[in-house]
Amino acid sequence: MALERTTSQVLFDNGTHKCISFTSLVQGEGIQANQFLIIDHGRAAVLDPGGDLTYVPLTMELSRYTKLKNLDYVMASHQDPDIITSMPRWLVYTDAKIVASKLWARFLPHLNSAFMTDRMKGNWLDRLIELPDPGQVIPLGESSIVAVPAHFLHSVGNFQFYDPLAKILFSGDMGASIVEDGKAIVEDFDMHIAKMKGFHQRYMCCNKVIRLWVNMVRTMDVDMIVPQHGLPFVGKAKVNQFLDWVETLECGTDLMDESVFSYPY
Repeated sequence: MALERTTSQVLFDNGTHKCISFTSLVQGEGIQANQFLIIDHGRAAVLDPGGDLTYVPLTMELSRYTKLKNLDYVMASHQDPDIITSMPRWLVYTDAKIVASKLWARFLPHLNSAFMTDRMKGNWLDRLIELPDPGQVIPLGESSIVAVPAHFLHSVGNFQFYDPLAKILFSGDMGASIVEDGKAIVEDFDMHIAKMKGFHQRYMCCNKVIRLWVNMVRTMDVDMIVPQHGLPFVGKAKVNQFLDWVETLECGTDLMDESVFSYPY
């Protein structure tokens, strides 16, 4: 499967349904991150839009594919700054609803300044969709996006977003790699492991949770895993290579011992 390589990457396009990835919109000190747009029959959703630094370049890129008035949802896999700190701007300048874990709903008001709150119409909490732990099917146009549980990978309240029509799993931090530019795909998996291993060992909770996640994903029809950082895994062979590798990875609490929990003298 070939990807269109411009400022953005078109991951899927059948004429009425599109998935687009935006990579490296902000240069400088911040970690490389990907943002995503899904469009179905003219209605749109943005996934993990990032922070204030990302908002302007992202909205400029979005304008190539849709209008902000067509945006129904801004979806957040978890609460990190590179995921959703631009939320107030989306609330002010669009009519989109915010989709996030119910565990983080009570924390999101901390992102809203008084300035932004004064400019919003009505109570912004009415525009918040709180995801229950088992996940939820969210209608978009004539299709849907499925929020699937990925708790503790790496956030306690964590979701990934699955597009059943495109067969793409937008996997958040699972599968993330440390690269300078995300406009490519994983070609040599064995070489790519070095760009993933340290991140997953530190940021994922434990192997038990990873195995539960892998078992769930194996029941899904996934042609592509696209993380929020780094390169996507394109094609079932690459998807299975990643699942096979991560399924046996010790990480997080598996690696903790007394040498870590010792008083620093």
